[in-house]
Amino acid sequence: MSKNVALVLSSGGARGLAHIGAILELEAQGYTITSVAGCSMGALIGGVYAVGKLDEFREWMTTIDKKRMFELTDFSLSLNHLAKGMKIIQAIMDFVPDEDIERLSLPYCAVATDWSAGHEVVFRTGSMFDAIRASISLPSFYEPVRRNGRLLIDGGVINPIPLNRVARTEGDMLVGIDVSGHDYEAQSVEHLNHYTILSRVSSLMIRQNSILMAQLTHPDVLVDIQMSNYGTFDFDKSEELIEIGRQKTRQALEVL
Repeated sequence: MSKNVALVLSSGGARGLAHIGAILELEAQGYTITSVAGCSMGALIGGVYAVGKLDEFREWMTTIDKKRMFELTDFSLSLNHLAKGMKIIQAIMDFVPDEDIERLSLPYCAVATDWSAGHEVVFRTGSMFDAIRASISLPSFYEPVRRNGRLLIDGGVINPIPLNRVARTEGDMLVGIDVSGHDYEAQSVEHLNHYTILSRVSSLMIRQNSILMAQLTHPDVLVDIQMSNYGTFDFDKSEELIEIGRQKTRQALEVL
């Protein structure tokens, strides 16, 4: 089987840090990532990897605790979002250079959602960080991005694991890392409120979209990482999440 990999990284908030572990395990086993596509947190990790700064990003994540996350949240008084979402991007840009996507060392794309038209927007050119910022625009939390008359929100709304958008080369393996789901059997029904109900509904819809995408595209390897103990904003648990990604990817590769 080919050792070249077209890699697709899903949405999933902080759980997306498991993508780092998946990449490390693929490389440790001799696979060469020849292209990458990502959605939301997957777009961020994929972009950081594409510019060769994954190690620096991992090191930076070890400095992130809840206090630091609060400091990086640029709260807004707007009625349609809680945070502007630029402070954290600017912090990452201190050590990860922004580049035009078409000039990256390997094909990369990021997926966002056109809020008005209701369809996905695929970024294959232009500023990498502009694409990432659009892709991570979690509805109601981060400010939507306005580009060319369009209002863009998180790509996970439409295509949480864009297996159909990654660039392919002849004979490569299509590998998807899906951290968009939760371990539903472990979900508690004891503390229902507006937030938990809406969060659950969103999670179910995203999960079903990711399952349908996998059924349509038939990836060679799908690393399905469902987590019940980690939430969208658990960025202070980076090393735990990276190790989960590494272990789950190792298990998936063992059955090839």
